[in-house]
Amino acid sequence: MVQIKTPEQIAKMRAAGLVVAAIHAATREAAVPGASTKDLDEVARKVLAEHGAKSNFLGYGGFPATICTSVNDVVVHGIPSDDVVLKDGDIISIDCGAIVEGWHGDAAYTAFVGSGHAPELVELSRVTEESMWAGIAAMKQGNRLVDISRAIETYIRRQPKPGGGKYGIIEDYGGHGIGTEMHMDPHLLNYVDRRRGKGPKLVPGFCLAIEPMVSLGTPRTKVLQDDWTVITTDGTWSSHWEHSIALTEQGPLVLTAVDGGRAKLAEYGVQVAPDPLA
Repeated sequence: MVQIKTPEQIAKMRAAGLVVAAIHAATREAAVPGASTKDLDEVARKVLAEHGAKSNFLGYGGFPATICTSVNDVVVHGIPSDDVVLKDGDIISIDCGAIVEGWHGDAAYTAFVGSGHAPELVELSRVTEESMWAGIAAMKQGNRLVDISRAIETYIRRQPKPGGGKYGIIEDYGGHGIGTEMHMDPHLLNYVDRRRGKGPKLVPGFCLAIEPMVSLGTPRTKVLQDDWTVITTDGTWSSHWEHSIALTEQGPLVLTAVDGGRAKLAEYGVQVAPDPLA
């Protein structure tokens, strides 16, 4: 069952989303050569404490940290560690969330550590992020869940990959509903699988975390012995972007973006809903 939120509940989710945005800003600044991924986790812990929010990652299914720090060929669920020290040329995807008054926010971004990144890595992150925004733009009344999947996949498939070949759209992980829990129905694929049908119709109160994950090679992954860290099976590097979005009577509101998604969605001709906390 899909949990439909009231405007008052969406306002609480917006509060949680803004805490996530603050974590993103702080960890992005701290993701420099010489910093460990454990250092970034400590930064996130401090931001949560400053806002009186709780982590929805720490302890989730036994996860031992506040954020996920996925470096280079790690797709998702990387565990922060003193032993993983960032170096010039790395890329890192940071996934994190927050709980405010029982309501959840969840978002991820890919950052470049230092300088000297290959053009194909810059393009990988751009394609992944833009595919997310294409999916968000498709989150409108009258559409169905599959329309978001189609928008994400179509954007990625239309982008030429430097050096030839095609991008790998990660198959085993995708987006999800969000609200009183971090992961809720429905599951959102980042590609169209006709066996799954069209999915539910999108109506006001529908809230989703849209999160494409894309690699420079294979769409396939494997989980390491820690039972969390997910890597590509061919060792190619990957990117992960995510926002939590609420669909309202006035349109979508990107709960985890400081501006509610206004600037990026304007590029798609989409007007965002008013910010309930403005």
